[in-house]
Amino acid sequence: MLAAAALAAGTLAAQATTARKGDKRERVLLVVGDSLSAEYGIARGSGWAALLERRLIEQRLPWRVVNASVSGDTTAGGRSRLPALLQQHEPALVVIELGGNDALRGLPLSGTEDNLLAMARAAKASGARVLLVGMQVPPNYGRRYAEDFEQIFARVARVEKLPLVPRLLAGVADAPDPIALFQPDRIHPTAQAHPRLLDNVWPALQALLR
Repeated sequence: MLAAAALAAGTLAAQATTARKGDKRERVLLVVGDSLSAEYGIARGSGWAALLERRLIEQRLPWRVVNASVSGDTTAGGRSRLPALLQQHEPALVVIELGGNDALRGLPLSGTEDNLLAMARAAKASGARVLLVGMQVPPNYGRRYAEDFEQIFARVARVEKLPLVPRLLAGVADAPDPIALFQPDRIHPTAQAHPRLLDNVWPALQALLR
């Protein structure tokens, strides 16, 4: 059964590749994120961005996912990398999923907000639509800090008029048994949790794919 499933997946991917070679309408969806999008600690192809690529193929949507996520990246890192990525891939849609490492490193929240604003504006200036993915920090950071951190994403989305996924880890971090959905570090989701991450992103993303 597994072999058959793998063969079917391979055939589907091959068909999509063949179709894409002759499809000038294909657009690029660029994901700029950290380890939550870079498949840290899980098998290649099992992260939410890879699952998104599969969903786009299955729904015959003329989009190609370029996952430029880097484990450990901060908003400053994403900001510095973005201009070259925009020039290289000319995306029609940019998904920004950064900020978690800023919090883990105790970086100033003002810097995080400034970097996210700069990234959103650079992507928009290139002609791309932008989806901002919000993050949350563990409860041990304190309620005040957690609220201030989460509000960064809401403000950036409001100022730049961006669609926002409020919490990438909704239904995972607050699941009845979250331990089962996280790797031993209690930070990175298991492969089992990544379909939920995609489901969290999909509603806002779907409207931008039209």
